[in-house]
Amino acid sequence: MKLRRIIFPLLLLLLLAACGSEMVPPPPEEPDIPPAETPVAPPEEPEEPEPPEDPEEAALLALLESLTLEEKAGQLFFVRVPAENAVEDIITYHLGGYLLFGRDTQNKTANELIQTIASYQAAAELPLLIGVDEEGGTVVRVSSNPHLRSKKFSSPGKLWKEGLDALLRETREKSILLKSLGFNVNLAPVADVSTNSGDFIYDRTTGMDAEETADYTARVTEAQSFYGLGSVLKHFPGYGNNKDTHIGVAVDERSMETFLEQDFLPFQAGIAVEETVWPSGELRRLRPAVLVSHNIVNCMDPELPASLSPEVHRILREDLGFDGVVMTDDLAMDAVKAYAVDGNVAVMSIQAGNDLVVTTDYRTQIPRVIQAVKDGTLEEEAIDGACLRVLRWKLELGLLELTEEGILGSAL
Repeated sequence: MKLRRIIFPLLLLLLLAACGSEMVPPPPEEPDIPPAETPVAPPEEPEEPEPPEDPEEAALLALLESLTLEEKAGQLFFVRVPAENAVEDIITYHLGGYLLFGRDTQNKTANELIQTIASYQAAAELPLLIGVDEEGGTVVRVSSNPHLRSKKFSSPGKLWKEGLDALLRETREKSILLKSLGFNVNLAPVADVSTNSGDFIYDRTTGMDAEETADYTARVTEAQSFYGLGSVLKHFPGYGNNKDTHIGVAVDERSMETFLEQDFLPFQAGIAVEETVWPSGELRRLRPAVLVSHNIVNCMDPELPASLSPEVHRILREDLGFDGVVMTDDLAMDAVKAYAVDGNVAVMSIQAGNDLVVTTDYRTQIPRVIQAVKDGTLEEEAIDGACLRVLRWKLELGLLELTEEGILGSAL
């Protein structure tokens, strides 16, 4: 056994020598691997702070949310003062505003008119738009009363021919007078282009071409805004040579090129007037509103009057970029009666994109608007969007006031 133990190692050495003179090195020792460290996350970048909320917009939305459907619907109606129950109807229908015509100013002294308008405002939960057509010339609801002014304000054409100084001087006097009486909106300037004395609208325009009419529109809008008086550019998309829509349907056959090159220019000039330095030195935004005519404009919508046409309102909003208040011409006029489905002309006008409904027939139309929302014919979102623009315009006009508590009715 001892011999075997000696021989076996010798044989093993001989075998290794036969395979070569080098020895196979032992496998290298694996180095000690330090324990894995827990990965350290890169420091988190601070989140971008959300932009501060516009306090005015937040307050307006809060005010909108506080209103009932009936109150929101009523705010969309800028109506003719009724012969009876004017104060009561403000409360009953939650009206957005009153329009005064010659009947409402006739033979009144300045103090009497001031007291009348003040009684309307006192009855309103939200301050009213108080408007009037004081264009000058043939349409003068206030200066036709000698108790309020010794003579009528001049027509746009006459003033424009007399020069810029005359135009600004009379616009200033007009704005101060209307504001002193309690008005906050003048349904002017007339932005229609007409150079033909035979046109129905001619006497209410400058009688000049598109460029001069655009200059006039911008000047009047800016001057009225300076005194906190809301302007209304009319009659979009441009009246042209069409007949009187008070007494029937008017069809405009002109091309789209004509509107792009001529009729839109005065509206674009007026829309561009947004910020004005008020007498206090404060820079304030006061957008004009735009009033839409009842003309059927074939190149835009051959089926419906402009005031009821979604396409005409799309052009105003998208192509011209207007984001302010859009209102109808008077929906009691003959030109739209035939197009109202079951008499729901106000519903159609809101569906088309109007924010303010101008009408005499509000006692019928307001309940129909409310019912249309309840039965799903009219989206409440359309009411909300329109009402928000009306409230924003009232804020810009100084009728509503932003405070720490939210938006309150101003004492104006």
